[in-house]
Amino acid sequence: MMSDIEIAQSAKMQNISDVAKNLSIPVDALEHYGKYKAKISEDYIKSVENKPNGKLILVTAINPTPMGEGKTTTSIGLADAMNKLSKKTVLALREPSLGPVFGIKGGAAGGGYAQVVPMEDINLHFTGDMHAITAANNLLCALIDNHLQQGNSLLIDQRKILFKRCMDMNDRALRYINVGLGGKINGVPREDGFQITVASEVMAILCLAKDLEDLKTRLGNILIAYSYSGEPIFAKDLKAEGAMTVLLKDALKPNIIQTLESTPCLMHGGPFANIAHGCNSVRATKLALKIGDYTVTEAGFGSDLGAEKFMDIKCQVSGLKPNCIVLVATVRALKYNGGVKKDMVTEENVEALKKGLCNLGAHIDNMKSYGVPVVVAINRFLQDSDAELNAIEEYCAEHGADFALSEVFAKGGEGGINLAKKVIAACEKENTFKPLYIAENLTIEEKTEKIAKEIYGADGVDFAPSAKKAIAEITKLGGDKLPVCIAKTQYSLSDNQNALGRPTNFRITVRDVKLSNGAGFVVVMTGDIMTMPGLPKTPASNNIDIDINGKISGLF
Repeated sequence: MMSDIEIAQSAKMQNISDVAKNLSIPVDALEHYGKYKAKISEDYIKSVENKPNGKLILVTAINPTPMGEGKTTTSIGLADAMNKLSKKTVLALREPSLGPVFGIKGGAAGGGYAQVVPMEDINLHFTGDMHAITAANNLLCALIDNHLQQGNSLLIDQRKILFKRCMDMNDRALRYINVGLGGKINGVPREDGFQITVASEVMAILCLAKDLEDLKTRLGNILIAYSYSGEPIFAKDLKAEGAMTVLLKDALKPNIIQTLESTPCLMHGGPFANIAHGCNSVRATKLALKIGDYTVTEAGFGSDLGAEKFMDIKCQVSGLKPNCIVLVATVRALKYNGGVKKDMVTEENVEALKKGLCNLGAHIDNMKSYGVPVVVAINRFLQDSDAELNAIEEYCAEHGADFALSEVFAKGGEGGINLAKKVIAACEKENTFKPLYIAENLTIEEKTEKIAKEIYGADGVDFAPSAKKAIAEITKLGGDKLPVCIAKTQYSLSDNQNALGRPTNFRITVRDVKLSNGAGFVVVMTGDIMTMPGLPKTPASNNIDIDINGKISGLF
């Protein structure tokens, strides 16, 4: 059996101009990055603004396990299947980060016969968006330190600088650093640190900005520090927003690529869902809705993270409304949630699966609470038994969710036909979508409590003294009217990654709260979640290589 990269390398891709032509996008609307990827011009985006929207399908999942549940694979295969049914469908996905590619998670271009291509480009430098975000972020950091060096006329308190440097790589050694050492010529000594690019507020801003003007305004509104007298200082006080926008002007344009079956895909932006808001750009999603009859998009990790933020942040900001939610699960993940060890999940165990179904039930209930029809997609593996699959189907029926097997990994779009039919039907069902809360109506504490209780199933929330102090400062600035973005482990509904299934009798602990003023949300930090991951003992990079002919291997 061929590996993912071998399947991708053997694919016969269409010229991206031909893929775009199928959506009536003219060649002169494309800014090419070689034959198989391009950006879409601002003029074209503006030209379709008044077209009616197609249907929006959100793909999410149960809590992920170390094996992976195949959410992106399912999204790609579903879109391929819908096009096989003559439904004009466009994908709208996130861009991968280099950190996971070389770390433990690997790439994010799907798998098997449900992939987007060119796979190597997508998982590596792609069109340079990640690098542009990194450069804009670090320009602002350089301007902050330069201001300190050149007299500090804004009286920035270097103990209260909030904005950190970033890089698109997992590097734990950079979490906490000292800068400005080595004498006066090298700057003002202070404590600093790095976060991964996908956790940068600049990434969130790019993904939520409406246009270039909105991007520039949001960048200027980044809260970077406080003065010695406690006054807030923003990026616009350093006159940073113009230069930052210049660096991001091309990155703001959505990228167009294709699947193995030539389904068009707008891949743009890539914030993580456990430490950021976990959705691709508003611009790409809105454009996909204008040029297709159906748009398939995804939100990161489980529905308690990515989907909640899609509904309560992205939809509130943009006015988007999903017509259907696809909830991805696997037999092996449900057995894992039922207490089966990782190396035993391929063996039939109906009782353990039934025990782990409570996790699926929690996610079904969560998504139904938003008033949107739910279809459960079981990403099928060869080892799954009929008895296990029947148990899942019965459970879904009892919980009012439709059910379909997905075999897109092995069969491509053909393996998703049944799922596609269920999804198309669900898009026509009654839909009473509403967010969990209206941001301006609740305090930061109330919004956090609402998510913790109604989505996670917690008994309540405990705020550390440092978090309470931060909330008071943010409230003075009017940030209490914004949505909250909870940074939490993806592996559990709770803030304890080892609490599998559907935990009960627990409380969420909030250790810190930060204002992402430019992005327009408040980041609530729980547990020991970190914004700069580290590499595992055996990084994926150990297996990645290239031969003398330039052929890459080991990338997955």
